[in-house]
Amino acid sequence: FRRVLFRSDALREARKRAAAHRGSMVWTEVKGRDYLVRAGYDATGKRKQKSLGARDAKTERIKSEFERGRTEAAERLRDAESALSRQAAINRALRLGRVPTMTARLLRSLDDNGLLGRTIRVLGTNALYAYEAVAGVRVDQGLTTTEDVDLLFDARARVSLIWDAGEDSNSLLRLLQRVDKSFERSPQGFRAVNRTGYLVDLIKPIPEPPWKSEPDRIGDDADDLVAVGIEGLDWLCNAPAFEAVAIDERGEPLTIVTSDPRVFAAHKLWLSKRSDREPIKRRRDLEQARAVARLAADYLQHLPFRAEELQMLPRDVVAAAAPMFEDAGRKQA
Repeated sequence: FRRVLFRSDALREARKRAAAHRGSMVWTEVKGRDYLVRAGYDATGKRKQKSLGARDAKTERIKSEFERGRTEAAERLRDAESALSRQAAINRALRLGRVPTMTARLLRSLDDNGLLGRTIRVLGTNALYAYEAVAGVRVDQGLTTTEDVDLLFDARARVSLIWDAGEDSNSLLRLLQRVDKSFERSPQGFRAVNRTGYLVDLIKPIPEPPWKSEPDRIGDDADDLVAVGIEGLDWLCNAPAFEAVAIDERGEPLTIVTSDPRVFAAHKLWLSKRSDREPIKRRRDLEQARAVARLAADYLQHLPFRAEELQMLPRDVVAAAAPMFEDAGRKQA
């Protein structure tokens, strides 16, 4: 796992360097004088150009450094991708892959565009892949089988997508469509669905007080997904972030950012007791709560279940969850 993590970080860094050198720098003659122009394309495919000044020693140096940096970035990216390809083949042979391919593609896109871990966290069943990756164990497959992914949108930390989009509107739906062009916004507004029925839900905490005005879109695109407020999600937003490198079905690593597993387990237990929730979901919530509590108690001992560290949760929620962790600790002993 350490080897996979190292190469994953190297690949992420190589991709960032390559992204910083997208496009080209060329000399363009205007009224008999050469000007250095940076050219490229934004997220919509529209060509963008920016003048960096008239030709002189400074712009000559800028162009030279850009071209050298682009060559070095391309070589580093090629080497990192080659190394990762070899490691992915080993991972597949060892059947280490867990994260569904579509989920992995979506999370990589969110990560590449600066959303993952800043404006967006992963919520729900897919968070289990992060917990098991750090713990070095596998959660029962029945608890991780899902055909959708929930994204927790913290409107208080609104961040525009980091694209080469200039001042253009940003759009989460457009980002999804770059991964799979069949994604469309459903009539519910907060959900996108592709042709295979894969769902992406954008949800957020209910504002406090409820009438408080908060943004409900990632960007300012009127056709983008509109986050829906759900009770209890403020606990997960306020919880410490939990980041892990997991492996997808193709054997390739990806970053998952979710919420602290102790808060996840307590929240799932709380959900399992709600009378307005479907019985089948309540049973699944309880199973996942117990599984994550046991995993945290047994393998994530740097995260003990202490009330003083979980002040984002109501006291009654902490008290209700404590026995799960205590039982897991006694079984370990």
